[in-house]
Amino acid sequence: MRPGRRKEYDQTVRLFQAIGRASLAVDIQNSHSGNMAVIFREPGGREIMAVTATGSQKGDLEAEDIRFLPMKETDYQSQGASRESLVHARVLNLKDVRASLHAHAKDLTIITLDDEPKPHVSRPFIPVDPLGFFYLKGLVPVEWMEVPSGSPEMAEVVSSRLALSPAVVIQAHGTFTRGRTLEEAFFHACLANNSAYIIRLLEKLKVDVESLRAEAQARPEFYFDPRLSVYEIGGRVTRWTHGEDGAEFVKASARLFESRLSPFHTGSASMRFGENLLFAPQASRPRDIGGPLRRLPLGAGKGDSFEAGRHKALYAAGDFRALLHCYLPEAEALARGADPDTGRPAERLTAIDAEGRYLYSHLPIVAPGVETAELGRLIAEHPLVVVRGGGVWASGQRALSEALHHLSSLRDICLYRIGALERGLDLRIMELARS
Repeated sequence: MRPGRRKEYDQTVRLFQAIGRASLAVDIQNSHSGNMAVIFREPGGREIMAVTATGSQKGDLEAEDIRFLPMKETDYQSQGASRESLVHARVLNLKDVRASLHAHAKDLTIITLDDEPKPHVSRPFIPVDPLGFFYLKGLVPVEWMEVPSGSPEMAEVVSSRLALSPAVVIQAHGTFTRGRTLEEAFFHACLANNSAYIIRLLEKLKVDVESLRAEAQARPEFYFDPRLSVYEIGGRVTRWTHGEDGAEFVKASARLFESRLSPFHTGSASMRFGENLLFAPQASRPRDIGGPLRRLPLGAGKGDSFEAGRHKALYAAGDFRALLHCYLPEAEALARGADPDTGRPAERLTAIDAEGRYLYSHLPIVAPGVETAELGRLIAEHPLVVVRGGGVWASGQRALSEALHHLSSLRDICLYRIGALERGLDLRIMELARS
């Protein structure tokens, strides 16, 4: 079944193609795994399901790889649709849900494996990072299924869990997410896998994850920087305007996503121009998936979100021209580790690699809930500031690309430190050797 070729049909196909490519870029699918579905409204108003075909290449979807089928079809596979189509149809019937996605999110699959006798009741996955904790409502249900692929039982379990949670894991199989748009469903899948990646990093660092979980659940307002913005839908533009400056945002945002400096549709970016600034929430995004870009007065405004207001306040503290606020998973993991000398959470990050030490003597790590005035003082002195439970702020004197360079360098610094600790090396000796 294929609707007539019109604007909505073309937009749906392009969105499937973009999300398919993006899912491979962040490695939450393999070339042919997973599937996705959205509600599609026909010209007469009837709602049907658009769903990927079975065995289709998610990074190279063609128009014929998208099946348009009735929502109550009982034999989807006879139409060449994904064998998970029954699950998607049940999820799309949930209130306010217009899209669903099944991902083979590797870090989340690995972190939720166990070797207990089956059948059994699996423990939920509990994130310890701010994005996962707040946007995924504190936990991701984990379910074991005897037939973990497309069965009526799985459709019932997945839809019932997604009625209450943005994501659910089917143990040893993968993750299902829902959203008001396909972008939001992908956002949930990316955050769930990112949270699992952070847990895996913490395990490498020998951090007591269960203690962190207990602390986060007991006092989230002290454990995290709590002022995250509500996820926005609508108002997306793939081709940004604002001339060369808009092109700068496109390049920086694509690199944030492709280099995994911040999960999909997280973080924010800005550049100031005299008495105005361009501000991009949800800054991490592929080139073919757009997002908001706003021109705002540099002075405080009544309608400012907390994020936009913080950008404006930080500009008042320094003479830089660009700011990036991102959620680098490796930095969050290291910020939760203990200082080997004091046993308390680390307050600074020192590079052990030559380039990192050349660029920065050290970088500050501050507690969650840091006051904007203090953050401004620090970012006026350092091009990078890590906020435990609140992401990383980077500044650029002339352009976004400078702030991007700082973030990219920070990821390398973190990876080298994590790798050295994983090998059992003494970082104190390595830091002294580089001083």
